[in-house]
Amino acid sequence: MRTNESYFQIVARRFRKNRLAVAGSVIISILFVLALFAPLLSRYDPSRIDVENILSPPSAAHWMGTDESGRDVLSRMIYGARVSMLVGFVAVGIATLIGIFFGAVAGYYGGKVDAVIMRFVDIMLCFPTFFLILAVIAVLEPSLLNIMIIIGVTGWMGVARLVRAEFLALKEQEFVQAARAFGASDFRIIFRHLLPNAMAPVLVSATFGIAGAILTESALSFFGLGVQPPTPSWGNILSSGYKYIDFAHWLSIFPGLAILVTALGYNLLGEGLRDALDPRLMTEE
Repeated sequence: MRTNESYFQIVARRFRKNRLAVAGSVIISILFVLALFAPLLSRYDPSRIDVENILSPPSAAHWMGTDESGRDVLSRMIYGARVSMLVGFVAVGIATLIGIFFGAVAGYYGGKVDAVIMRFVDIMLCFPTFFLILAVIAVLEPSLLNIMIIIGVTGWMGVARLVRAEFLALKEQEFVQAARAFGASDFRIIFRHLLPNAMAPVLVSATFGIAGAILTESALSFFGLGVQPPTPSWGNILSSGYKYIDFAHWLSIFPGLAILVTALGYNLLGEGLRDALDPRLMTEE
C-alpha cells in the first residue's frame, strides 16, 4: 500500500482495478443520463397514441417498435428508467434512514434497548417482504409515492443489523472513550464519531438495495399493483407485452433486458464497493 495515499485515493484506486465494478458504474451512469435527460433523448411523447402504428415491429422510425396503443416503446423505456431510478433511490433512502436510526440506538445503548429493537427486527424478518408489501398495497392506493414509501419501510431491517454490529464493535474503541471523557453527548458520539466509521457497509448494502427495490417495483407493476398506466414503468410495459408475446416479442424482450441489466449493474457496483472498502484487503497490498 502506498503510504502517501489518502483513504479515498486507496478506495478509488482499488475500485478502478476491478473491471466488473467499473462496468457496473458505466451501466448506472448511462441510466442516470437517460433518467435526467429523458425529455431530450425521447423521439416521441411516451403517452402519444398512434392508431396507424399499433404493434409495429422495431424499425428506423421506432427503434424498439410500438405497443398495443401505438406508443413508441423506446420513449417509454427511457421514461421508465426515470421511474425505476427514482423508486430505487427514494425507497432505499427511506430504508437506510430508518435502519441507521434503529441500528445506532440498539448498538450504542445495548441491554434492554438492544433486545427490544432486535426482537422487533426479528419479527419483521419473519414476514416475507414481497407479501408484506402486497398486504399493505391492498389497503393503500397503488401509486408511485406509495410504492416508494412501502418498499422503504419494509426494507430497513438489514441496514439496522449492519449498523448495530458496527456500533457494537466501535463503541468501546479508544476514540469513543476519549469523546466520552471530554463530555461529548450521546448524540454527538453517535453521529459525529461512530456513524461515519460505520457507513462503509451501509453504502454497500444500499447499492444492493437499489437493485432489489427496482426489481420489487417492476414485479408490483407487472401484477398491476405498482406504477399505474399511463405512467411508463418497465414493469407495466412488460405486463402489457406478455399478452402479445407470440407476435410482438419486443414488448417483453426490451423491458426484461432493461431490468436485468440494471440489476446486474447495481450488483456489480456493490461488489466492487465492498471489495474497495474492505480494510483487510487494503492492509494486504
